[in-house]
Order: sequence, then structure tokens, then C-alpha cells
Amino acid sequence: MSAMATAYRLTQFDGSIVDSDLPGLFGGNRRLRIYGRLDCPSAQRALARGYAKRRVFFADEATAIAAGYRPCAVCMPAEYRQWKGVESSIVRPSHRVTESPSHRS
Repeated sequence: MSAMATAYRLTQFDGSIVDSDLPGLFGGNRRLRIYGRLDCPSAQRALARGYAKRRVFFADEATAIAAGYRPCAVCMPAEYRQWKGVESSIVRPSHRVTESPSHRS
């Protein structure tokens, strides 16, 4: 009788799911695109509210980032602050309409 290894389902950088003999080091929320530690208190609370059906797992942090997920502010505050700083430094076009001086009466 052969022992069957437990297969873990991990999300890849392109969003595809693969089976792995090793568990993921990070968990994520597919809908919110957030990743964090497996022992995250926020994720633990969310599990009681049905979060398990949206949960994904990543082999490492680089894969989670490459898949478009951001760090959790609760369990990874330093990484979140760094991500937030990078995000807030991106210049986005303003949708505000301003009156040009040539159109004044």
C-alpha cells in the first residue's frame, strides 16, 4: 500500500491553479485581491463568515504580488505601508474640469 502525498492547490502568478506537494506560505482573498500570513487574525475571523470559498494560497510572497494581490494591512503592516506608498506615488490623471483663462469673460 503506497502512501499518497497530500496535494495542495496553489495559485500561480497568472492566476492558474496547480497542485503541489508543499503547502502555500501565504493565503489570499480572491475577491479582494489581498494576501497575508496564514495565521492572520483578520482572515481567521473572515473564515467564520464564509471566506473559505474565496481563499487562495500562494507558494511565496513574490507569486502573490505577481498575481496582482496586495499585502494585508492587519498581518503585514510594514509590507502594506510600503505597497501603499508605492500606490500613492503613482500619478493619476485628474477628472476635474478646470476653466482655462481664455474662456473667462
